[in-house]
Amino acid sequence: MKYLSFIISAIALMACVSCDKFLEENPNDRIPDQEAYSSEGELYRNAVASLYALIGGNTNSHGLQGTGRGVYDLNTFTTDEAIMPTRGADWYDGGFWQDLFSHQWGTSNGAIDGTWDYLFLAIIKCNESLEHIKAFLEQHPSNDNAAEWQAEVRGLRAMFYFYAMDLYGRVPVFTKSSPEVADMKLQPRSTTFNFIRSELLDILPLLSYNRSNKHGEYYGRFTHSVASFLLAKLALNAEVYCHDNWTNPASRPSGNNIEWNIYGNKVNTWEAAVYFCDNITSYGYTLDDYFSQPFAVNNENSAENIFIIPMDKHLYTNVFIYLFRSRHYNHAAALGLNGENGSSATIEALNTFGYGTDDVDPRFAATYYADEVFDYDGNLVLLDDGTPLVYEPWKVAPDVSAKPWEKTAGARMRKYEIDLTATKDGTQSDNDIVLFRYADVLLMKAEALVRNGQNGDAPLNQVRDRAGAPHRTATLASILDERMLELAWEGWRRNDLVRYGLFTRSYTDRPQLPGESTNFTIVFPIPGKVLALTGDTQNPGY
Repeated sequence: MKYLSFIISAIALMACVSCDKFLEENPNDRIPDQEAYSSEGELYRNAVASLYALIGGNTNSHGLQGTGRGVYDLNTFTTDEAIMPTRGADWYDGGFWQDLFSHQWGTSNGAIDGTWDYLFLAIIKCNESLEHIKAFLEQHPSNDNAAEWQAEVRGLRAMFYFYAMDLYGRVPVFTKSSPEVADMKLQPRSTTFNFIRSELLDILPLLSYNRSNKHGEYYGRFTHSVASFLLAKLALNAEVYCHDNWTNPASRPSGNNIEWNIYGNKVNTWEAAVYFCDNITSYGYTLDDYFSQPFAVNNENSAENIFIIPMDKHLYTNVFIYLFRSRHYNHAAALGLNGENGSSATIEALNTFGYGTDDVDPRFAATYYADEVFDYDGNLVLLDDGTPLVYEPWKVAPDVSAKPWEKTAGARMRKYEIDLTATKDGTQSDNDIVLFRYADVLLMKAEALVRNGQNGDAPLNQVRDRAGAPHRTATLASILDERMLELAWEGWRRNDLVRYGLFTRSYTDRPQLPGESTNFTIVFPIPGKVLALTGDTQNPGY
């Protein structure tokens, strides 16, 4: 048993190759390696550009956003931000959505396993590309483009490792495309944190300063600002990522004692977060004039979007299912599209937004559909019986089956502008999917300042000013609320709650099981096939 063979289309991490010819294939439609990586142009197309197809997707568990049962759903429907109610025969799915919400996903969950497979497929592909770029550079040592591409691919690999570490805690860290079994041993979370941090700091000076969200040579690519954003996230969450004994909250390290060496300057982790946030500001990023601009159909000119998944219904197969998945069938039909009548805001989200009060946040109406809804001509959307469709936000619950509001409970997703020319039931549109944006940078800076004993009012209220909301004093509590108000539906809520020590079942009615750790759900379980291969133990608490 020498080499690990990653089989099952999305990488299974469970078989070993015992001879050089095992599973050897020579498909006629495949370009031989000596041709695929022989010239600079071919190297870029096959070792760099091809990797970006892994960031979006069109199948379950594949892609960082846009699809279902993957990274986004694990980070969203496990929190106090969003819920997928069971609606009679709709959305039970074997209890999948209720189990996510109540943190009862267990150790044999197909979405959790599929997400692991996807992330490590991407990491393997990055390693393979780096091997080809290294070989090219050995033949062409002065090729500046190849050196920049090498840094770019290392950045992509670090990003996929960031999501894997954030979701699973303990993951293998390897840099080979054909790792040996020993390479697959699970590493402490702090080891992965240090690997990602070292990689990003090392490549940062080599990356392009071009904007990644605008059409052109660097559209959708991993650039200097994308790396800086990830470094800010690493710094802000360093207390979590350096806490290997996470079932003991008292042992969590202090961010004041987590040291960063940034090009010769030693700072604590909060100062590092501020440094990288300020870096991004210095690159010319700013808030758009209006809250909804980053999510417009044609959002390539956004001033604040930092990293996106390019969308073009005529060019790409990437999908964005979240609007489709949320809106009522008749609502969608009134727009000439389709819907699945599913995802909704939680009661906790409604309370944070102040829905139903005189102080409702100005972003509520741009984030959710609630109450009566209208088509693009201003006509009321009607139910099949001819009465108006009225979304009932306060009626939402994990199961609304057989209730009068079974099909209408819950405020629905509205954040992205609807592309009326979208195809594939409305899931293929031209709105680029927003992964990283500047409003998040300002809120990260505000939080880091407060955690470091400083005043974070200015960056917090810069975000609130754009929304037309009154100023608030920056406290950890007000910043967490602001992250809900500004970033709802953007896939960061689980990350935030874990950092705040609030990713628990306190907002559900499920009691703690006998002998169960109160903190086990801050990470997901390691797939059983990985444990069977490596001999490692399951994450604590499972």
